[in-house]
Amino acid sequence: MKKYIAILLLVCVVCSVFYGCQVDLRESTVITEPSAQIGYEEKLKELIALLDTYYVDDYSTEELGDYLAAAAIQATGDRWSYYISADEYAAYLEDSNNQYVGIGITVQLVNPDDEGITVLEVNKGGSAYEAGIKVGDMIVSVEGQRTIDIGVDAMSDLIRGEEGTVVTMTVLSDGVTKEISLTRRMIQVEVVTYENLDGIGYIKIENFNANCAKMTIAAIECLQAEGVTGLIFDLRYNPGGRKNELVEILDYILPEGPLFRAVDYTGKETIDSSEGSSVLEMPMVAMVNGDSYSAAEFFAAALQEYEWATIVGTPTVGKGNFQQTFTMSDGSAVAISTGHYSTPNGVNLEGVGITPDVVVEVDAATYSAIYLEQLPKAEDPQLQAALAQFMK
Repeated sequence: MKKYIAILLLVCVVCSVFYGCQVDLRESTVITEPSAQIGYEEKLKELIALLDTYYVDDYSTEELGDYLAAAAIQATGDRWSYYISADEYAAYLEDSNNQYVGIGITVQLVNPDDEGITVLEVNKGGSAYEAGIKVGDMIVSVEGQRTIDIGVDAMSDLIRGEEGTVVTMTVLSDGVTKEISLTRRMIQVEVVTYENLDGIGYIKIENFNANCAKMTIAAIECLQAEGVTGLIFDLRYNPGGRKNELVEILDYILPEGPLFRAVDYTGKETIDSSEGSSVLEMPMVAMVNGDSYSAAEFFAAALQEYEWATIVGTPTVGKGNFQQTFTMSDGSAVAISTGHYSTPNGVNLEGVGITPDVVVEVDAATYSAIYLEQLPKAEDPQLQAALAQFMK
């Protein structure tokens, strides 16, 4: 009995000591007594001081700065504002200008059991096209690294580089593997594609960034020369882009009147209008979906409000803020919402979007297949519904 009592006492003493250590440890972490709410600058200084004094491992102050900047933008609660690190800014500018330095291919991992990454598209202005790389070929390795191991993103990073430099890769084409060296060059992205669908012009606009207006107007004129009797604008999955590109296309299509309204952070209102010097009068349809943003929404909204086109698809995202991009001293940048914009009739689309005149829902598999351009046009229910509008 004495033995059990002794053991019990020993356990109690150990627990008491351990619990006491826990309390002491917690108390030792209190640097200052809680006081009134402090400002964010003081809180940030206090946090960094704690990291510098107590954090057991090293940390990157550069990464810390990126995370803090991103968090500051996120704290505004505005889903349209964002932070761009210095490492990402060059790629951001390339996207905005619809150009990049590379070899001119678009790739995708089709099957994890494949020998490499599959080529989906080849730009005629790139060195890959000149070397004979074609859609369906597989990139097996880049600079000696197996693409199936490193993935699409890492592979793309290896392919991109300074203009005029050379990248070496292994390509599997028609069952034959070959090693080729390609020179990186500036590639202009073709953001507008078009074709004649039995007398109806089909124009797909990928985004409204640089050169979109010039390419869209050129596509319209080419299709008109072929004698089309109507136009379909495919704006599905279009993330938007620049206001000036949007306005230039609308000005080409619509009669005299307002095209786009905006009110900036100072309360100043600006209205972009069409002079009506050129008007495109023929039956039109615009296709949109839940991934049509910004300028894509406002393009469709303007056509809808002018009763210039029938809108087909599913409701759009609903973006009501516009952003300005500001560069920072370390080469990073922030895109901040600096105003609200609205349709020609003054409708703000934030959180609402536009509702198509003809709603055509698709299941998830079809939605994905349309995005990946893996669905034949004859099997695309939204495109078929768009074509049906010209039969009425």
